[in-house]
Amino acid sequence: MSSSLLSSSQKGILWMCAGVFCLSVGDAISKWLGDVHSPIQIIFFRTLVSLPLIAVIAYFNGGLRKLSTQRPGVHLVRGLLAAGTMLCFVFGLTVLSLAEATAIAFAAPMFVTLLSVPLLGERVERLPLIAALVGFCGVLVVVRPGAAGFQLGALVVVTAALFYALVMITARRYGVRENLWAMVFYVTLVPFVVTGAMLPWAWQAPWPLHWLGFLGAGVFGIGAMACITLAFRHAPAALAAPFDYTGMVWAVLFGWWFWGEMPDLWVYIGTLIIIASGLAIAYHERRTSLKRRPAS
Repeated sequence: MSSSLLSSSQKGILWMCAGVFCLSVGDAISKWLGDVHSPIQIIFFRTLVSLPLIAVIAYFNGGLRKLSTQRPGVHLVRGLLAAGTMLCFVFGLTVLSLAEATAIAFAAPMFVTLLSVPLLGERVERLPLIAALVGFCGVLVVVRPGAAGFQLGALVVVTAALFYALVMITARRYGVRENLWAMVFYVTLVPFVVTGAMLPWAWQAPWPLHWLGFLGAGVFGIGAMACITLAFRHAPAALAAPFDYTGMVWAVLFGWWFWGEMPDLWVYIGTLIIIASGLAIAYHERRTSLKRRPAS
């Protein structure tokens, strides 16, 4: 019994690492495309590729009827938040190093913890609350507002993390009443429509190689979503989620390899603070879930 559970947990961890790798590759491709194309055009083609793939996955997981919904307004709001997340983060990638943008984006779970009190009416215990505040301090170490190296891009990525936290909070509130693939589909459809409406003012003719980049960004995005979904099916969220931080390894590696980026010491210190606070929150959630589990 315990060996099978261990095997399932190991599969979950491996799927999580694979999903984070796909996310990191997609981010690197978006950064590369951002040298020529606007975030609007990048998001448009990325979602254009993703939508049919999501529909196919939904078809083989219960049929396209799974995409029906009784809450179009909720999906519209979530989709607009997702569009804001994508546009802000891709813009941040074009002006920050890959490692800096990734480190700041790690703030999203801390924002979820802090915002779940006023928005969801949840009671947050002392340890995760303190950890979230410490994690936010880690973000300030990376961003360093007021320092000579402070950039607007850093503030934009913080905004992206805040938008993403709101997407996750709405998923927590409405996810149990809506099908998973419906939520994924509409949170991709709305950014596609929004960026499509703005595309005529941002259009830049792609080079032949860029078409492969747009395709790759969409495919790796869906691959990340599929892998992370499988990770949470095989392993408890509190066990799998901390492996999201392996994305920092890929961000540093890809940034150095393709752009010669070398983050300064403050980025590493801030990242360690953020990761430590995230692990503290995950540990608390795991300990709480074990206490709540009924005796066998």
